[in-house]
Amino acid sequence: MKSPLSSSSSPASSSSSSLRKTRLPPYLFALLSFIVFVSILYGEDLVCIFGQQLQVRPSSTRPGPRTDQRKSSTSSDPVPFAIGRGEEGCDVFSGRWVRDESTRPSYEESECPYIQPQLTCQEHGRPDKDYQHRRWQPHSCSLPRFNATLMLEALRGKRMMYVGDSLNRGQYVSMICLLHSLIPEGSKSMETFDSLTVFTAKDYNATIEFYWAPFLLESNSDNAVIHRVTDRFVRKGSINKHGKHWKGVDILVFNTYLWWMSGVTVKILKGSFEDEVKDVVVKSTDDAYRMAMKSLVRWVQKNMDPKKTRVFFTSMSPTHGNSEEWGGEPGGNCYNQTTPIEDPKYWGSDSRKSIMQVISEVFSKSKVPITFLNITQLSNYRKDAHTMIYKKQWSVLTPKQLANPVSYADCVHWCLPGLQDTWNELLFAKLFYP
Repeated sequence: MKSPLSSSSSPASSSSSSLRKTRLPPYLFALLSFIVFVSILYGEDLVCIFGQQLQVRPSSTRPGPRTDQRKSSTSSDPVPFAIGRGEEGCDVFSGRWVRDESTRPSYEESECPYIQPQLTCQEHGRPDKDYQHRRWQPHSCSLPRFNATLMLEALRGKRMMYVGDSLNRGQYVSMICLLHSLIPEGSKSMETFDSLTVFTAKDYNATIEFYWAPFLLESNSDNAVIHRVTDRFVRKGSINKHGKHWKGVDILVFNTYLWWMSGVTVKILKGSFEDEVKDVVVKSTDDAYRMAMKSLVRWVQKNMDPKKTRVFFTSMSPTHGNSEEWGGEPGGNCYNQTTPIEDPKYWGSDSRKSIMQVISEVFSKSKVPITFLNITQLSNYRKDAHTMIYKKQWSVLTPKQLANPVSYADCVHWCLPGLQDTWNELLFAKLFYP
């Protein structure tokens, strides 16, 4: 019996005879040779170009499970905006700061007209630029490079909104600075309407917005201009007062922390601010913060569609008000600091770990994914990145203050460009590579 593979002629002989019968014309042979040559020479560039075209179609890819601090949707559900998988086992929030002269800063302060004068450190005389040349390097992986073109394409026809306090406003402005140079001058604008600031990219039919709500809940500090209130009240169950302005947003980035830290307790208003006799209870800061986080989760579950939208929460932004905590001289703070803290275990006393625990407990019970941007530890290292005295001062400084810069140094807010650009790089990574 003949073997199934046997035939009257061998494969090699039949192949060679076929080739002889179908000899290519010279012009076609030359064309094929040229295509092969170009593919070899420019293969990587072609992959990059076509890869970018695929990336702006988020629904075409299906990323793996998300591992941030909240319940994720089922692994079979596509994640909005995602174009790829994050590196397996990679914690982008654990790493170190490295000096980078080639890719930092991502933009020049003088080239971004949207930075508030409270954050323009070079314009206000800061003598060094080292704080601009720091790049965050995760220990076990690489942080995806921020791609402004991809970000703008993903925002086409959509709304992105930052909600919170002045630190979130700094991150908001950072995002605009990272994007605006790709938008023609006549096709972009910024307008403010009370608590809402809107940057519009007209060619993309897209907006990037900031909404002032330092407690997320209604408070007596909600005036976007006049909000320095000594005796603060937060109204229980009032998130819809602001939340009605967040509906319909495709990407929401929340923060709230610093305004809760005026003491160990917070005054909670149970009725209305219009009540003649106000019903006020006093809660511990942790309990009051937990109340706010539960309100946020309920609002997100009711108003956000996890198949179309993404919700982020940025963790507490640290301060550097006591130099003794990192081994500095007594009585000092962030003033005149030009290098990061090297101790990988450093954690400033102003960053309450109990608050981090509250966020973890509440968000883990959310039925709608809330991606946690854990910027606290990496920002704790950056005592050098604050605005210090190099900012617009809203009141005239006294001779006593001028004689002692430590006394009026701002160790809360951050220079731009600077640290908050990294926060947005981390947001970018979690948005597109969850």
